[in-house]
Amino acid sequence: MIQYQLTSTKEELAQIIALQQKNLPQNISLDEQQAQGFVTVQHSFDFLEKMHNSHPHIIATYNNKVIGYALCMLQEFKSDIPILVPMFNQIENTICHQKKNINYVVMGQICIDKNYRKKGVFRGLYTFMKQTLSKKYNAIITEVDVKNTRSLNAHKAVGFEILNRYKSNHQNWELIILYT
Repeated sequence: MIQYQLTSTKEELAQIIALQQKNLPQNISLDEQQAQGFVTVQHSFDFLEKMHNSHPHIIATYNNKVIGYALCMLQEFKSDIPILVPMFNQIENTICHQKKNINYVVMGQICIDKNYRKKGVFRGLYTFMKQTLSKKYNAIITEVDVKNTRSLNAHKAVGFEILNRYKSNHQNWELIILYT
């Protein structure tokens, strides 16, 4: 049975890193990227642990093995990953422009092990994330590379709405929000 929980051990963080490595664009074919999606950012163990110490990540496990994850990234990390700085700037500009009072957490990356895709794990991770975060945050925000159509469609299917579209680092992004 698949279980959803917050990260609590270094072993779980190491398993997240291993799953992330398997799904970076340089480690999968272009065909697989288009059909299955990919992750953009590569985290070090130390940085993943630093994020975890501020707020644990959401994981899906099967037989004590991490089979999926959704990373929780607080605003305090907005300058730590250069590729994500434009996203945080877009969030701030968009929210200020819309004059919305949004207390948000960024879903820093989501990934499901290939053997567990199309089994509801993606939806399960976001359902657990919403339940866990809703007492403190009223929104989850993330961005998706528009080339990653599988991920965009999956996010829209669980209720994400488009906040903004923009170009950064030679990539086109959709900034999306899920209200908790």
